[in-house]
Amino acid sequence: MRPTPSTSGCHWDGSPRNTRHPRPLRVAATSPSRLLRAGHSGRCRNCGHRIDLYPRTDQRPIALHPAELATAHVPEPCRWHLSGGIAHPHGDGSAWCRIPHTILCPARTPTCPLGPHLQAARRQLAVRTRRLIDTGAFTPTSPPASSPPAADSAHPIVQILLVCYLAPGPLAAIRCVAQTRHRHRCPQPVQAPERPAGRWRLLPTGGLGHDQLALPDTLMAVYDLSHLPATEQQRWRTQHCPAHATADSAPDLTLVGWQVFDPLLHAAHIRTRLPHPPAPHRNRG
Repeated sequence: MRPTPSTSGCHWDGSPRNTRHPRPLRVAATSPSRLLRAGHSGRCRNCGHRIDLYPRTDQRPIALHPAELATAHVPEPCRWHLSGGIAHPHGDGSAWCRIPHTILCPARTPTCPLGPHLQAARRQLAVRTRRLIDTGAFTPTSPPASSPPAADSAHPIVQILLVCYLAPGPLAAIRCVAQTRHRHRCPQPVQAPERPAGRWRLLPTGGLGHDQLALPDTLMAVYDLSHLPATEQQRWRTQHCPAHATADSAPDLTLVGWQVFDPLLHAAHIRTRLPHPPAPHRNRG
């Protein structure tokens, strides 16, 4: 005797059939960050463990350990807490806090003294990294060999809303961070040919460093967007293509790649000459 499959909402024995419907991720209208929670997770390139990426108050991303730790076991300078999707560099007064992944990463040297609990957590992560490497599930990224910088920087300096940023890559390769209808990252570039372009200028670096340090007044090549409308500069700052610049319902799938330019930290990307324009094409008769 062959059982007849049931076409109703119940199993053959009459028990209800539980159907799970996929629930799309949404961004609250009052959230300071337009980034989806799915876009926060990633993997460390040095140890292979999961990390949670969150924007800080200065909009720069930080990688946090995915689990909360007891505040008493974490040094005070290493305590972080989350509020509205933004990471804040101090505790919130609770018994639990978050810690940067760089403190626990077994491939990095900790920048602060660690207690026995954090040392044990680092050893556990080191054992897991070794297992991932032995099974072939993870290959650590080897540090690039030191070499002189190229003539044209792969990370140009861009001035947006009177603030200089280090670009995440070449201007033509900066992609939109918004999510499409198919839940993929938008493939369109931020630099649109139909929109007004910026202009290369030589700006001094003397007023861009720390106040307590006297930096030499050196001219550097900057892709200046200050002459563009504020809405166009904001589109560059949020790293959106023209199609997603005004789409309030389109969330961001990843963090923006801009970094606030620091002439001390980003000295390797400073160029003292303007990029040479391409030579005109000549037809040979």
